[in-house]
Amino acid sequence: MTAAAAGQRPRPARRVPTDLSFSLDATTIDALAADEPAWLADDRRLALTRFEALPVESNRLYTTYVDLRAAELEGMHTERGTSAAAGGVVDGAVGGLAAETAGLASFHEGAVAEITLDAAAIAAGVTLETLSALVTRDPEAARALLTDPASLPEGDKIAQLSRAGWGQGVVLRVPAGVVVERPIVLRWAVGAPDRALLTRTIIDLGAGAKAAVVEELIPSGEGVPGRQSLLTGTTEVRLAAGATLALASLQELGPDTVAFQHRVARIGEGAALHWALAQLGGRLVRSRIDNRLEGDRSSVEQVEIVFGGQDQLFDLTSYTTHVGRDTTGNLLSKGALLDRARTYMKGLIVIEKSAVGTDSFLGEFGMNLSKETRSVAIPSLEIDQPDCRRAAHSSSVGPIDEAQLFYLESRGISPDEARKFIVLGFLEPVVARVPLGEAQDRLRELLEAKWAAGTTADDGTTAGDGGAAAA
Repeated sequence: MTAAAAGQRPRPARRVPTDLSFSLDATTIDALAADEPAWLADDRRLALTRFEALPVESNRLYTTYVDLRAAELEGMHTERGTSAAAGGVVDGAVGGLAAETAGLASFHEGAVAEITLDAAAIAAGVTLETLSALVTRDPEAARALLTDPASLPEGDKIAQLSRAGWGQGVVLRVPAGVVVERPIVLRWAVGAPDRALLTRTIIDLGAGAKAAVVEELIPSGEGVPGRQSLLTGTTEVRLAAGATLALASLQELGPDTVAFQHRVARIGEGAALHWALAQLGGRLVRSRIDNRLEGDRSSVEQVEIVFGGQDQLFDLTSYTTHVGRDTTGNLLSKGALLDRARTYMKGLIVIEKSAVGTDSFLGEFGMNLSKETRSVAIPSLEIDQPDCRRAAHSSSVGPIDEAQLFYLESRGISPDEARKFIVLGFLEPVVARVPLGEAQDRLRELLEAKWAAGTTADDGTTAGDGGAAAA
């Protein structure tokens, strides 16, 4: 007797970890491209061809750890987001710009909620607008930004998904020599059930320009428990000679959101990029960062933290390629896990033959706060130029250090408070690098709340008592 004849629910089709259940077809691409220039429609179709042909992960780190079985994305729909007013910007005196910020681009489920710049930024020639608005206003500039072959890796399936099907996007451009004194906030509110939002964010700084950006990924309030949503987006950074960018991202999405993030940076001569990335929310998060240090004396500092709980899964990969002479990379990933959460931290530093005098370090560290968590750390080096100042990596995974606990308890601090101090101190390097005081405070509150919500281990011990090191 079959399961159907017996009145039982049919068993779902068995999926392997690399199965991506979200699909994108030519009909959707044609609908997105209906009112777009031919060059943009062609770029979408080329990206769709790559997306369909590529595997989910072509891992240069020799072992595939990606696991997409928790992503239930069948039948999700995607559509174009609404655009802003002409030019994509309203005067800061009209919008609701906070005193601490120089600009705000806010989106709710793909629709523009507000795009605002202050008067000083507008006078300096800074532009903040939707990609659709830029395509209409300055198609040649849009074409240079959107179709650049080096803007997104052609061999990454998820990057090509965003390139083919983006329905909303934002572009920030800072002219040469302009210093934006206060941060610019890019806010994405998502979570509507059965909805896929595909986005592109482009940040372009001219020679000697300086800016700080805070990206906020937050729930929209439209989520339905048990029904997933998808956010897949790219952040494409271009830094000309001598430019400096500090970019902080606070990801606090809802528990039923799947997030695919791809960040790509091309760093010119003497330019400096500072990443500070916090991953807290979401059901499944796949994050990839590609740093390319093309100019001599360019540098990148990257700190990414994860604080996971329940059944969350975080898959983090970073590639940093040193091309120019005397370049510097300092890359750090940290994960603290409660309950049954999992994290994979995979990093590769490539030092090309031209990269004489490179100084590069990659560190990946996991802290398991229960016996059912799993952390994997895989730092790697590929060196074609032996004349380096430094080329090093380090990793460790394990429970809270008992010596640290003993020290704090010997000073009269309770065991629970001591564990909290150690965990939050472990994650503080990202908090301290967020270039907006209000966002720093909120991130600390989120970390405190996540710790407070930590569950009790099955054996009756509180979170933080167990957790053998995971290979």
